[in-house]
Amino acid sequence: MKQWVFTGLLMTAVISSAISPVSAADLPADLKAAIDKATPALTAIASSESVVTAVKQRNESTPPAVAAMTNTKWKSLSILSPEVKSYAKNSVAQYLNKNKPAYVAELFLSAADGTKIAFLSKPTSWTHKGNAKHDLPMQGKHWIGEIETDESTGVKQIQVSLPVLDGKKPIGSIVFGLDIVKVKQVK
Repeated sequence: MKQWVFTGLLMTAVISSAISPVSAADLPADLKAAIDKATPALTAIASSESVVTAVKQRNESTPPAVAAMTNTKWKSLSILSPEVKSYAKNSVAQYLNKNKPAYVAELFLSAADGTKIAFLSKPTSWTHKGNAKHDLPMQGKHWIGEIETDESTGVKQIQVSLPVLDGKKPIGSIVFGLDIVKVKQVK
């Protein structure tokens, strides 16, 4: 699996963060350009008050049900289970759904420990701690995965992960699954 790493801190202000040409050498030029154009909108979501507040609150207090959840238990849950529905219907999930650009096919928000806070649809894993898509944003870096057909949405996409920052300190991660066809239409 090929992955690209993007360095640089996102500030809480909306900043357009270009992808390093060296890091993204293997990325098709049209897709790289589309991601560059999409980055300001994604940054705005990652730095929004709703997202930052939700991550700070979770990091301050982890409910017992969150602490007890594992990837194995998570995979056994139906998309209709109350546990799953609560993350897709909470206030930050509603904010994300309302404010996501049309080219975002998948989106999930994680606390510092990698556990989910909110998402649009049930992600495959409960925690991504130990994976670059979470660990690099927790170091203040951007991450982008390979082009794939997403297991949870069925859409041909590429994942882009950004840090959620409290000032300059990474406190969580947010992963956007970008629909390849739609993101290339960004003007």
